Amino acid sequence: QVQLMESGGGLVQPGGSLRLSCAASRTIFWGSTMGWYRQAPGKQRELVARKPLYGSPIYADFVKGRFTISRDNAKNTVFLQMNNLRSEDTAVYYCNAALSDNDLWGQGTQVTVSS
Repeated sequence: QVQLMESGGGLVQPGGSLRLSCAASRTIFWGSTMGWYRQAPGKQRELVARKPLYGSPIYADFVKGRFTISRDNAKNTVFLQMNNLRSEDTAVYYCNAALSDNDLWGQGTQVTVSS
């Protein structure tokens, strides 16, 4: 059963933009801090950004000023707007829902930044 549905990855040139989306059920969305992680080949999975239902987002230093995480409470969806993409942003991006007693993960979406 897919509980987090991601979309929006793809191939983009350096300096370009992409927006990732992650749709969740209402129960999951309203009970979680939602976030995005990424994993590049040969590297560990790392936090990109996360946002509680109410409260300020947290960003990794390497995306500050370029990426924005937002939540659409009416659509139970979290977004990651990625601007000024760099080749080092190439990775599989995973949606995460941090519940009080469990972590849920999406299937991942590939983002490739290349000319």
